[in-house]
Amino acid sequence: MLTLIRKRPYLFNGLLLALALALSLAFGAAAIAPADVLTTLLGWMPGAPELSGASATILNQIRIPHTVLVALTGAALATSGAAYQGVFRNPLADPYLIGVASGAGLGAVLVMARVWPSNPAGFYAVPAAAFLGALLAVAIVYSLARVGKTLPVTTLILAGGAFSSFATALSSFLMLRSEGELRRAISWLLGGASLSGWQPVIGMLPYVAVGLAILLLSGHLLNVLQLGEEQAQQLGLPVERIKVIILGAASLTTAAAVAFSGVIGFIGLIVPHSVRLVWGADYRRLLPLALLAGASSLLLADLLARVLFAPQSLPVGLFTALAGAPFFFWLLRRAKAQLYW
Repeated sequence: MLTLIRKRPYLFNGLLLALALALSLAFGAAAIAPADVLTTLLGWMPGAPELSGASATILNQIRIPHTVLVALTGAALATSGAAYQGVFRNPLADPYLIGVASGAGLGAVLVMARVWPSNPAGFYAVPAAAFLGALLAVAIVYSLARVGKTLPVTTLILAGGAFSSFATALSSFLMLRSEGELRRAISWLLGGASLSGWQPVIGMLPYVAVGLAILLLSGHLLNVLQLGEEQAQQLGLPVERIKVIILGAASLTTAAAVAFSGVIGFIGLIVPHSVRLVWGADYRRLLPLALLAGASSLLLADLLARVLFAPQSLPVGLFTALAGAPFFFWLLRRAKAQLYW
């Protein structure tokens, strides 16, 4: 087993993702037999028998689109996290470092505080506002951090932290002033995606596909950036342009994921760092492995959120935080030990 993990990383992560997909489809508030899951999936092929009844309805209208949405979200956050860690050359960086999550949260709360959505069209106003809020946050942080034609990492992080604090405070103020029910907003901020069906998947897919494609093609560029910006510049790499492209793609991918799935923490931190520890820091391999591992990790966390207290489903962000906080503390301790020695 250890040989498979170390020597066949793509095969291992592919098998893990297949297992996570199967478990996500089969288990939930209502368990569905594996044979019914297989029949439903085969039913999409021409000439194959189709499943009918409650199981088919649950799978086709709820379980399959939800599973695809969660897998896309996990892949987007983990790959973006790996890209952020590469650009900042810091294993503690994550997709929310420059204000994407706080901007998305502010956009969503603005809609929820004004009119609590009560129809399908209203529900989709929340992710639309969150997406615009995330993009606006990134634009503001970029403009604040830019010094002439350069984009210093230190000022980018400081601007992101300042904007995140402002947006979080404003979101909290709006929630306190709201006369409506706060449970839906809190659930969204904890990563509890309330949208169902294929519309969220269709809405998220173009942005995530474009962003992931750019990031997966940036492996060699990120490897060169690990040598340091000055040396990368001497090797002929247009450092500032590359940083803007990679950070822009990672921010676009993160914004789409957060808009449709809520604020899910630590996946973008834990997964790429774990992949780096096991399979090395070559970004040509790290990025695709983070994509696979991020999808399977979030699927398994979402499965726990749905089955532990069934039929009630908890926000998946609770479970990623419970697992991520201890991992983050371990990273800090490890970094301190290396600095000391």
